[in-house]
Amino acid sequence: MFLAAGVACATLTAYAGTGTPQKKKNMTEKNPLIQPSALPFNAPDFSRIKGENYLPAIRTGIELQRQEIRKITDNKQKPTFTNTILAYERSGKLLERVSNTFFCVTEAHKTPDIEKAETEIIPLLTDFENELKFNQRFFQRIKYVYDHERTRLKGEDAKLLEEVYKSFTHAGALLSADKMKRMKEINNELARLQQDFGNMLPKAAGEATVWVSDATELAGLSDADLAQCRKDAESRGGKAPYCIVITNTTQQPILASLDNRSLRERVYNASIHRTDGTGAYNTFPIVVKIARLRAEKAELMGFKDYASYSLDQTMAKTPDNAYAFLRQLIASYQPKAEAETKAIEDYARKTEGAGFKLQPYDRFYYSAKMKKELYSFGDDEVKPYFNLDSVLVNGVFYAAHRTYGLSFRERKDLPTYHKDMKVFDVLDASGRQIALFYGDYFRRPTKRGGAWMSDFFKQSHDRGQLPVIYNVCNYAKAPEGQPTLLTWDETTTMFHEFGHGLHGMLSDCKYNMLSGTSVARDFVEMPSQFNESFASIPEVFNHYARHYQTGEAMPDALREKMLGSLNFQSAYALGENLAATCLDLAWHSLPSSQIPTADKAASFETEALKKIGLLNSQIPPRYSTSYFNHVWGGGYAAGYYSYLWSEVLAVNVADCFAARGALTRTVGDDFRAKVLSRGNTRDLMSIFSDFTGLKAPDAKGLLKARGL
Repeated sequence: MFLAAGVACATLTAYAGTGTPQKKKNMTEKNPLIQPSALPFNAPDFSRIKGENYLPAIRTGIELQRQEIRKITDNKQKPTFTNTILAYERSGKLLERVSNTFFCVTEAHKTPDIEKAETEIIPLLTDFENELKFNQRFFQRIKYVYDHERTRLKGEDAKLLEEVYKSFTHAGALLSADKMKRMKEINNELARLQQDFGNMLPKAAGEATVWVSDATELAGLSDADLAQCRKDAESRGGKAPYCIVITNTTQQPILASLDNRSLRERVYNASIHRTDGTGAYNTFPIVVKIARLRAEKAELMGFKDYASYSLDQTMAKTPDNAYAFLRQLIASYQPKAEAETKAIEDYARKTEGAGFKLQPYDRFYYSAKMKKELYSFGDDEVKPYFNLDSVLVNGVFYAAHRTYGLSFRERKDLPTYHKDMKVFDVLDASGRQIALFYGDYFRRPTKRGGAWMSDFFKQSHDRGQLPVIYNVCNYAKAPEGQPTLLTWDETTTMFHEFGHGLHGMLSDCKYNMLSGTSVARDFVEMPSQFNESFASIPEVFNHYARHYQTGEAMPDALREKMLGSLNFQSAYALGENLAATCLDLAWHSLPSSQIPTADKAASFETEALKKIGLLNSQIPPRYSTSYFNHVWGGGYAAGYYSYLWSEVLAVNVADCFAARGALTRTVGDDFRAKVLSRGNTRDLMSIFSDFTGLKAPDAKGLLKARGL
């Protein structure tokens, strides 16, 4: 995923001149990353891979692909689809295999040796990406094929040609020599800055940890939560008996339980100020440099701003279309949000007095109490029914079995990069194995925050490769011998990430470049958000939501209360997402000359939210500018809107399933054939329309689904 975001490859001058040929041969033979894996599906052999193996393997992969590209450009024959486009698609297998493994561990298990390797690998990959995309001899062959063969090619061949050509022109292959030189410099600097931003966030979150000495301050927490605070304190050096770990979002889930208002304020402030310079870390200098370089990059390409440049490759097409979509939601959201805030404050005043002023760190606390009073249940009553293992096997896997005929068989023989990971064979209804699936669910200091899906290998008929997919989450692991119990939000997160996994596992495409999740950002979240809908289907819910001690299903009354409360104060969830989305677009809609300085970044955020009508202290952005990793460290620059855009698509798809039979194999097989298997082989709107019958997404469905 990060490779696709522009971090990919480099020159080898320094490496080529060091060591004897025999010594380099011996190093290659001993490096488990360079040699093909003997494991099923070519899965990485983590029992043999060490941090020191990645850099030489990346260098070797770069040199091999460089030779492959040189062979294409040295070909004296007329450029054709086969000798140019297909040859390119088949190149770089070693580099991709090693890079996929490396970027997995940099995100999920960044040990000191991995972080050290990253400092050298990122520049190498970026240099090679520049070398490749600005290789004019190579591009002229691609352009010749595009100009002469695109009208006669069909199906995936035509789509592959289109995607290869666009990837080069969008990178700047048509620029003049001086602009091309500047683009290379920008790419190198952006890669370094994004790496710096990504490295700073987990360190800042660690520094923002809230330490607690007196257990009485933690009143309101369950025994399980207290045990987790003790465990987190021990694993982080034991500066005090308890600690509260800051998660990646602005609001912290633990605020719903803490009775101590002063501690709630400490936790909230630790969260929102983790990287704004009031503490040990300040990302604003990095943020404004990234924003300025991205804006300059867009201007070099002839676009007025980075948002216009980025969205040119998406379903939305333009920032105006994205904003028009968002304004519809904002208009419906605002009155509901105001009513929600007033209702919570009025509720709090019943116990705190008429002069009580609701603060953002109070909202979750009184909202939870209000919800419990209205629906006669609390989160602690339902968590015992959401045992992680049951949610995975009896929920996520069960829904996939009922809908697509898949079966999952755990295997203990495949090594992983961390002992907590699980690996499963994925079998089709016929018993044929179609994929490997890895699950890494528990948080640890070496893992960045959030949840995501990616792959060690994508599916490709041309390469004879079946998919090797992984999910990563950040659940707090229960103490030894106890089950890990999830919240409802964490439960749906597991369904969500597995939806991405299905998009990869059920891919049925000829070419690697087009398969699985290789689609536009505002489409890629649709299968995952749609898969969340299975979590609340009664048959699926009753199958996994069983008490971890008794095995009894959740009582009907409690289930109905919980599911009935899901849209309780739903404007908040929409509002925090809208605010983050509009911040992303605001930053990336600026020309380079108008990017604020670091000391003005916070005020720019305030003004941007005020301008679009989303400045609301009670509903802050889900991610504030200074810790918005999707945008500054990941691949969602000017694209965070895609979560809401894709949610509309997902709701439309879920409505089709509900109308035709949500757990009916014929419907699941139809969705698999028309959507999940197709990757990026067809126009994405056509893929959506083929299944739903809709000519365009229907945004009203989202508001209805959220109770707005």
